[in-house]
Amino acid sequence: MSGHSKSSPLPTYFAVFIALLIGTALTVYAATLDLGRYNAAVALTIASIKATLVALFFMHVKGASEKLTKLVVVAALFFLFLLLGLTMTDYATRLWN
Repeated sequence: MSGHSKSSPLPTYFAVFIALLIGTALTVYAATLDLGRYNAAVALTIASIKATLVALFFMHVKGASEKLTKLVVVAALFFLFLLLGLTMTDYATRLWN
């Protein structure tokens, strides 16, 4: 066994689930708005927040004490921000007719 006996309490899971449902509703609502060139940025921001909640609570990254787990999470976030930054840079510099 890895000695990982701590787990999040059930109310925390339900709170995160409600937050994910609200995030989904916010995504649907944001899709109906005409935000111009910011539609993709808003959608990616909401999706990133929801993915962070899933990783922290349902994948137990929040309570992880192992250094390797934290290193993998930091590396994944770095590449996520790099990907999002380059995507938004490409999207913002396109010539629109």
